[in-house]
Amino acid sequence: MDLFSRSWTALRAAVAELPDEDFAQPSGCTGWLVRDLVCHLVIDAQDVLITLVTPVEAEPTRDAVTYWDVAETPPTGDDPLDALIVRLAAAYQEPWLLKFHLDDVGSAAGRAAELADPGLRVGTRDEVITAADYLSAYVLEWTLHHLDLVAHLPDAAGPPAEGLARSRAMLEQIAGTAFPASFSDRDALLVGTGRRAPTYAEKAELGESAAKLPFILG
Repeated sequence: MDLFSRSWTALRAAVAELPDEDFAQPSGCTGWLVRDLVCHLVIDAQDVLITLVTPVEAEPTRDAVTYWDVAETPPTGDDPLDALIVRLAAAYQEPWLLKFHLDDVGSAAGRAAELADPGLRVGTRDEVITAADYLSAYVLEWTLHHLDLVAHLPDAAGPPAEGLARSRAMLEQIAGTAFPASFSDRDALLVGTGRRAPTYAEKAELGESAAKLPFILG
């Protein structure tokens, strides 16, 4: 749960430090500009708040790893919800409005996470999960989207090392296979989730595992 806070704080800080012109740059999410991604983070923060105040009595059906589903095809940006995010982001007009909303809702989500009982069982996506596992799952969400945020912004601060390491470990559990030790945590996440194609040398190191890529998480 502490790593959730560190990852989320680092991502929000990176957004807060972006100059206005960067909001019109492409992100690492197909079909989304940086402003669209930031708008999605506002929705994510709302989801965290909603989930943490949705207690249930049933036994958990998911944990931090099984929370994630693996899709067969990568997103195209044409999904109705993805398209809605683009329209919502455009409605903000000024980057400072997006920054303000993310800081406002994001800070509340961060406080709610710090106050949450780790053993609390909560409901989300028609599943039951403990608060600790739910927040652990979101370390992967924050880390991947932090990589998306800085994909075309070389001067922007990237995700914290401990978040990258934990996210790689989770992805390897989801995939049921380990990435080569020569892969940095960042490269393992980018290649493993299809955010960039593996180089020829990386394919050779991956061996038969290359055929299983990418793992599209949702």
